[in-house]
Amino acid sequence: MKQKEISLNSLLIDNDNFLLTDEEIGDNHVATSIETPMREDAFDISDSEKMAIIESHFREIMLTLGLDLTDDSLRGTPKRVAKMYIEEIFSGLNPANEPKIALFDNKYQYNEMLIEKNISFYSNCEHHFVPIMGKTHIAYISSGQVIGLSKLNRVVQFYAKRPQVQERLTMQIAKHLQRVLKTDHVAVFIDAKHLCVSSRGVKDEATSTITSYYGGKFQEDNTRREFLQSIQA
Repeated sequence: MKQKEISLNSLLIDNDNFLLTDEEIGDNHVATSIETPMREDAFDISDSEKMAIIESHFREIMLTLGLDLTDDSLRGTPKRVAKMYIEEIFSGLNPANEPKIALFDNKYQYNEMLIEKNISFYSNCEHHFVPIMGKTHIAYISSGQVIGLSKLNRVVQFYAKRPQVQERLTMQIAKHLQRVLKTDHVAVFIDAKHLCVSSRGVKDEATSTITSYYGGKFQEDNTRREFLQSIQA
């Protein structure tokens, strides 16, 4: 296939020789890699500097939309949004916020799967910056050490608090736990609703998206079946 010369910020060509706009790429749920796309200079400025810049730009967005920022209800919104972006919903972009995890010896010699299910999370779609919300179910089989239960929740929240696609979120959680637990025997199952589907575009409120990762023994049919039956109970 001969590809036309195009600008980096305009169009891409897919395998069927159709031109895809940036909007269509987002709607087709494209993810680039397991790593969140970040610039090398992402942390060259402080959080307070980032908040000041975001506040300024968001004020311009609101003014462009025709909103009256002298109104008592709207006057502080740009600052509130900037603080929310940096300190809350996108705080997982900063490696300094990675949860500190201590491992403990598996003194009980518990060698079956441990499951933490129904971990609620809120994230944001990186294509439209609208919420993703759902439940994560995690299981692992100890290789000799165990992790505090709340740390499983914190790992989910760390990766959820950034612009995301669900496939990447699933993989990031799984790979992180495999690394810290020093075991391949990790399973992650996510069931989530995407507001980019329900509140815009096709506007289908009933749709949810399921992604999963099965490592080590969870690739075996019996172990995977036990995990899936447990989270559906």
